[in-house]
Amino acid sequence: MKQVIKIGTRKSRLAMVQTEIIAKAIREKQPDVEIELVPMITIGDKVLDKPLDSFGGKGAFISEFEAAMISGRIDIAVHSAKDMPITLPKGLSILAVSLREDPRDLLVTRKGSPLKENGIVGTSSLRRRLQIEELYQVQVKPLRGNVETRLTKLKNKEYDAIILAAAGLKRLDFPGGGEFNIRYLDEDTFIPAAGQGIIAVEGREEKVLTELFKSWNHAESMYCLETEREVLKLLNAGCNEPIGVFSGIEKEQITLRILYGCDGRVIRVKGSAALADRFLLAQDLAGKVQES
Repeated sequence: MKQVIKIGTRKSRLAMVQTEIIAKAIREKQPDVEIELVPMITIGDKVLDKPLDSFGGKGAFISEFEAAMISGRIDIAVHSAKDMPITLPKGLSILAVSLREDPRDLLVTRKGSPLKENGIVGTSSLRRRLQIEELYQVQVKPLRGNVETRLTKLKNKEYDAIILAAAGLKRLDFPGGGEFNIRYLDEDTFIPAAGQGIIAVEGREEKVLTELFKSWNHAESMYCLETEREVLKLLNAGCNEPIGVFSGIEKEQITLRILYGCDGRVIRVKGSAALADRFLLAQDLAGKVQES
């Protein structure tokens, strides 16, 4: 009898693309395993006229999947790592992560319509709002919905520009050369969200599941995600404050950057350490943020 792995996924095109990446990886590693996709609609997908922090924060996209994993309805769920809350329920963990795709944010405008002074920029992210207002004198207007919905609103001139994650557009094979202009926002200065660009597989802490993903897990991306999530934990960060965390690894050295908005101030810290000391680095830089 074939082993069946039930994968929970949101119904958006990007979510389905990311889920298929994981399903393909499972089939390649274990061709005798049968994959069953279980599309689900979260409260975050249903409520689009309110900011996330008013009805559950990041958990608005995750909690239904976690309940389904605990009950046994599904075995794993596929998430954009940046959407995951800091604390996971007992018995669940991040089993594996993908190679990190481009972590940068993008400023998208209509072709032939560059962003002008006092233009309207669409984003519901406090992190993105803080940083775009550092770069431009603009008005920021909330924007939620899937990638296609956001681009349609830009096309219909509801906004003069919108900010999106580069990873999502690349996974959707978005051409970008027709109706829109794209500006890549450098990750060293326009700090991404913790985990941005990484696909995370969350699942029950069962041997059969942990063994299944052990060889697929991208170790370097996992090290970065663990470090970035440690910063969120140390700063007790939710959806109520602007925070960006980004790390990169080169030759067994990890560099960590943190952006934090507090009481009208913008705090930026950066540091490097040996990869083995990444949690000490997170603790040191988070401490500097708290002392500022």
